[in-house]
Amino acid sequence: MNRAVLRAGWERGLIELRQSLTNAADLFNHGFWPLLMIITLYCIRDRAFGGARLPLGALVLPSILGMNAAMAMVTMSQTLTADREDGTLLRARATPHGVRAYLIGRVVSVSGGLLVDLAIFAIPALLLIPGLATGHVGAWATVLWVLALGLLATLPLGAVLGSVFTSVRSQGLLTLPVLGIIAISGIFYPITALPGWVQGVAQAFPVYWMGLGMRSALLPPGAVAVEIGDSWRHLETVAVLGAWAVAGLLVAPSLLRRMARRESGSTVAARRERALRRAG
Repeated sequence: MNRAVLRAGWERGLIELRQSLTNAADLFNHGFWPLLMIITLYCIRDRAFGGARLPLGALVLPSILGMNAAMAMVTMSQTLTADREDGTLLRARATPHGVRAYLIGRVVSVSGGLLVDLAIFAIPALLLIPGLATGHVGAWATVLWVLALGLLATLPLGAVLGSVFTSVRSQGLLTLPVLGIIAISGIFYPITALPGWVQGVAQAFPVYWMGLGMRSALLPPGAVAVEIGDSWRHLETVAVLGAWAVAGLLVAPSLLRRMARRESGSTVAARRERALRRAG
């Protein structure tokens, strides 16, 4: 991939991100969920898990950071499906550097939007919730590598899912399984409270490992007692997220190229006509 493609994709992504941050509906979406999570944390800030002295809010906060990063997968999938449905992807084929620049632009805009969401959530949450180990550089270095590796694992997967779904309406089929995975991944309570087979299922997906990585960065060493094997398992985190990243990066480009080749003016017009019939 040459420099011109990267530059075109980068510029496209920045334009899309700027439009998102100046649109009232998008701004509401950026602020609503972080605010809801802050309220949830505030309500549980003084509760403890079992005999642990660490407040439940402190356990949950870094997990939510990991969960939000994993949700970028859903955003990527929904965006690609919407762009396919309204003809944006077809128009991208006619622009310089075509689909490759379009995909890079989407990665930039989705990642940038995620960072905005995380900042809206994390800045007030870190001030409200006690018991976090945020005073040393190593903690934030871990946050950065977990976030970077997590995005590599989830964004290509989101692109794969976006190429599979044929309409925005069908994206509802994705939301429920993702919420189910979040529910069993130790985000809102330690995973060790769940049955062993459920723990095994959760560990097959990136959500658990991103939450674990964030907890290893922001919680004091004693908090590891509520984790599986009393360990932060950094090597396993790198291995699982890395495996998802490699799989996604291998599969996503070919699926997107195939999807783009199938797009034409007639297919876009047919989808638009079906949408108008449903609305009518």
